[in-house]
Amino acid sequence: MNLDKLQESALIRIVDDDDAMRKSWRFLIEGEGWHTVCYSSALRFLEEDNREEPGCVVLDVRMPDMSGIELQRVMMLQKNGLPIIFVSAHGDIDMAVQALKDGASDFLPKPVSADRLLEAIEKAVKKDLERRKEKKLAEETRQAFNTLTAREKMVARKVARGLLNKQIADELNISEKTVQVHRGVVCRKLTLDNPRGRFKLGNFPLALFINTGQMVEITG
Repeated sequence: MNLDKLQESALIRIVDDDDAMRKSWRFLIEGEGWHTVCYSSALRFLEEDNREEPGCVVLDVRMPDMSGIELQRVMMLQKNGLPIIFVSAHGDIDMAVQALKDGASDFLPKPVSADRLLEAIEKAVKKDLERRKEKKLAEETRQAFNTLTAREKMVARKVARGLLNKQIADELNISEKTVQVHRGVVCRKLTLDNPRGRFKLGNFPLALFINTGQMVEITG
């Protein structure tokens, strides 16, 4: 996806209690073609932001009431996967390392160059769009799997383990021809060309390679 399309599809959240800094970041980021929204505190971000809009968060570390690091932890608890770019004059190496371990996209010390920030934003937006694409694909696969009958699910899981039709027939105490029929139905319902790849569904490993040619890992 080229930069113009990225910018059309994404919203850059700026969270900083410093009014002058918010205006400065907004001027810079919007001047490069991105859409932005500003929040004066982490609490306002939590109350007002629409997490369904793709993009990222440009986040200060030191703020009253709730720090940027605390906001990151709350987002983790809420399973809010928006990528975070920390921009702070108050961070240290240990803080940066921990923030990155917890999933931050970048941790940039102030003063940060415009080019470095814009590069980080582009990387974070690409990451978020890919995450949303994988999540959508995983949910579609889950829904498709749930359309299978109990016996079809059993066959699908054994196919995923790499068992041959004869081995599946022996394990399920059915004919090899019946296995072939179930296998064909599974492929049709899940729009599979070839059952490969690996997911987890329930407590069972399920390897399925769907016709988009992408591997998906899902749980549930």
